[in-house]
Amino acid sequence: MVHFSDFDTRNYPTVDVRTGYAQWVATYEQTVEDAMDLAVLDRLTTPAWPEVGRAADLGCGTGRTGAWLRARATDGLVLDGVDLTPEMLAAARERGAHDSLTEGDVAATGLAEGGYDLVVSSLIDEHLADLGPYYREAWRLARPGGRCVLVGLHPYFIMAAGMPTHFTGEGGADIAITTHVHLVSDHLTAGLAAGWTLVEMAEAVVDDAWIALKPKWEKYRSHPVSAAYVWEKRA
Repeated sequence: MVHFSDFDTRNYPTVDVRTGYAQWVATYEQTVEDAMDLAVLDRLTTPAWPEVGRAADLGCGTGRTGAWLRARATDGLVLDGVDLTPEMLAAARERGAHDSLTEGDVAATGLAEGGYDLVVSSLIDEHLADLGPYYREAWRLARPGGRCVLVGLHPYFIMAAGMPTHFTGEGGADIAITTHVHLVSDHLTAGLAAGWTLVEMAEAVVDDAWIALKPKWEKYRSHPVSAAYVWEKRA
């Protein structure tokens, strides 16, 4: 098992997920770049987004992913969001992309079994100590033929940059949120064990667009920065 502490070059004070996102919520939308996740979702060819009738957005946060999906879906989309942090859910509720929002764990959502065409998650896997419960819950939620799409930081980038998920606190100090490293093989092992079939994968690298956003990342040019996995429930 790979531990983030073996790569950490920042040594920021660290808080748990709920505490961190509760504090970050006020500036989250201004600090998370769409290039990290939404641009990678745009590259996927397998999911037919307009055909999704019911979707579960696990770790929905402020509703960024939900709004992205809503913009690509038909008017009949039913979108249920789940997140651990009440403050993030309040922001998602104000955004209005979801039909329902539930405070809960992405590994034990309480949502109805087998009712979803799509289970989608963005920028959450680095906060999960174990990927298995997530993939098993996504499998429980998906209907036969349904898909699970997960996009997040590439493990290589977390390791190369030695940088945890972090934000700037009210006092101006950087604060880290508990971060875990999951290799690509960890995702494949956990997803396959849960019953999923991998049907597409995309990896994004630090390119000109990224350097324009973050000039200091020039040293990471052409390094993998994000990864997306598309799974299908074929059983």
